[in-house]
Amino acid sequence: MPTSALRRTAKAPSAQRSPSTPGTALQAKRKAIAKAQAVAPDVPVHLGSTPATTFRGDPDLFGRLVQDHDRHRALLAMIGETVGASTQRKKLFKELTLELKSHAAAEEQALWSTVMRNPATTDDARHAVSEHKSIDDMLADLAARDMASPAWMRRFATLRDAYLHHIREEEQEQFVAAQKHLSPTDVRYLQQVFNRRKKEEKARTKIEKKIKLKK
Repeated sequence: MPTSALRRTAKAPSAQRSPSTPGTALQAKRKAIAKAQAVAPDVPVHLGSTPATTFRGDPDLFGRLVQDHDRHRALLAMIGETVGASTQRKKLFKELTLELKSHAAAEEQALWSTVMRNPATTDDARHAVSEHKSIDDMLADLAARDMASPAWMRRFATLRDAYLHHIREEEQEQFVAAQKHLSPTDVRYLQQVFNRRKKEEKARTKIEKKIKLKK
């Protein structure tokens, strides 16, 4: 990140942003769901309502992150509609794993490594990164277990609930706090970092299979 941008992080004026319109937010959500559906077109998406966030539909870093979150919500909902060790479940779980791992790595580089330098947001950054590690362990644990087992779906439900809590907390609390300490220039630059790193990470990410959880 440019030195000038890093200097601004600690004392930057809050990035000025115009709230997205309901139509823009809905369009962004539909686009995210469509990307998830492309993985397994025959699996329904019973997503229901999603937690409110002021960032959905924004053309900046935070809007981009929320769009990924909505895609992940759809993938989680679709996996819940699958049965046994079906081809659909395998494809959706692989896509979910690649998405979550690459998203987390890119988010940590683009956002949390930057705001961690600011004492006002250090705790939020550490909390988010810690939860990324826990979710990564859950994914590896699920990948190592029998998908046809009823116990697999119970473990998956634990992952789903943990991840939904994580992204709700990010959208409603941590992103709000971080945005206050970033300038418009920072936000634009960090979005470029996120997009580049996400693409690179997804292309090279491997699915780890390792039992990590006893329960």
